[in-house]
Amino acid sequence: MTNNTQKEMSFLDHLEELRWVLVRCTIAILVLAGGAFFIKDFVYNQIIFGPKDPNFITYRFFCKITQYFGVEGAEICNAEMPFIIQNTAMGGQVSFLIWTCITVGFIIGFPFILWEFWKFISPAFYKNEKKYARAFIIVSSFLFFLGVAFGYFIITPLSVYFFGSFSASPEIVNEFNLESYTSMIKTSTIACGLLFELPILIYFLTKIGLVSPPFLRKYRKYALIIVLILSAIITPPDIISQVIVAIPIMILYEISIFISAMVIKKQEKIAKTI
Repeated sequence: MTNNTQKEMSFLDHLEELRWVLVRCTIAILVLAGGAFFIKDFVYNQIIFGPKDPNFITYRFFCKITQYFGVEGAEICNAEMPFIIQNTAMGGQVSFLIWTCITVGFIIGFPFILWEFWKFISPAFYKNEKKYARAFIIVSSFLFFLGVAFGYFIITPLSVYFFGSFSASPEIVNEFNLESYTSMIKTSTIACGLLFELPILIYFLTKIGLVSPPFLRKYRKYALIIVLILSAIITPPDIISQVIVAIPIMILYEISIFISAMVIKKQEKIAKTI
């Protein structure tokens, strides 16, 4: 009876600790969102509506690439955005302001969120593994920000350019809803940021014995299919965009196999010393 009560209290204590982790993360996001509010003009005009500008850095980069390979008169060099963004809801712009700031707060505060969750799960690790906390935060944050940058500078412009310039008929005018436009940007950036966390996910799954290098190698072809499906969801419906997304994710998958092998090798080494 006493043991059951102790176990129950221990479980409740963990829930209470998790609750405070979520509270602290929420407060951090809201504080950073408040900071984003004071620079909302920069956030709107330079970041959110940046990919709408034909002179956006991504379009100029791809233009130089096409010119380097001798593709003269490429459409990307004469990018046009013949569409407008409109608000159709009474409180649409207020909602847009709030959720944009919260998204910025989440992205900037991601390292702090990682740190909070690391403190929550760290008791489950060995003492010699806890010293890698700083490396975990740095690597995880780097991968996340790299994924966010990839989503914003590659996926988002490709999507905006494709959908913005696509026309089934000259009689149809593109007038995109504000929510639809911003939702695409948020989905592309945050989804890519989380997808780039794949090596970290594989590390923990290997630690608890759910995956292994042979398993990852065996199901590599299925992973490729899943990656292509995810690429199709977050990119325009064209093969080139899907391949551009799939390549770095598959590279991360191969890196994950290497990381998994290192974890297994280290576990075997520790087992031999016991």
